[in-house]
Amino acid sequence: MSTGRRAARPDTASEKSLARYLGTAVMAALLVALAAVAALVIVVPAVSGASALTVLTSSMAPKFPPGTLLVVRPTEVDDIAVGQVLTYQIESGRPAVVSHRVVERSVELDGSVSFTTKGDNNAVADPDPVREVQVKGTLWYAIPLLGWINNVVTGESRAVLVPVAAGLLFAYTAYLVVGSLLHASRRKKRRGQGPRKAATR
Repeated sequence: MSTGRRAARPDTASEKSLARYLGTAVMAALLVALAAVAALVIVVPAVSGASALTVLTSSMAPKFPPGTLLVVRPTEVDDIAVGQVLTYQIESGRPAVVSHRVVERSVELDGSVSFTTKGDNNAVADPDPVREVQVKGTLWYAIPLLGWINNVVTGESRAVLVPVAAGLLFAYTAYLVVGSLLHASRRKKRRGQGPRKAATR
């Protein structure tokens, strides 16, 4: 009578192995995507001196609907041209800003520059010209929907959430790497032992 352990079906073992690898690949892809988002939303703006802003109205729709993340970098006034999206203070020295497209550039006799702006979705241009002192910068790049996340992860919450999220990502990455190494080590040992013969009486 045979009392040895019944060997696992090859197809079952293969299915488990395939599922494990697929799961690891999916999680790795997710980690890469999260890292890319973090870089675009937090790291790149911080390193370059740019600002991440969220579109709150439909004045720039359909290209930049509400929820779009706009990354705005400082730009010299002389380099701002018609057609660019300009971010400016509604009132000089106040934090509230607007991002509209430049439709006209004017140079006064004293050499000062001003801009006429208009929302892509607005029928008429903005009533007041934008003076140099109001200019914050021009659009560098935009990412749909991420603006809502940017609104949540701001100020004090950003200072807490970013390190925590980074720590969790690194911890999970380490878990995946260690798990893969242990799995590979077990498979190597099983191969070295070779097939076991069933015990008989």
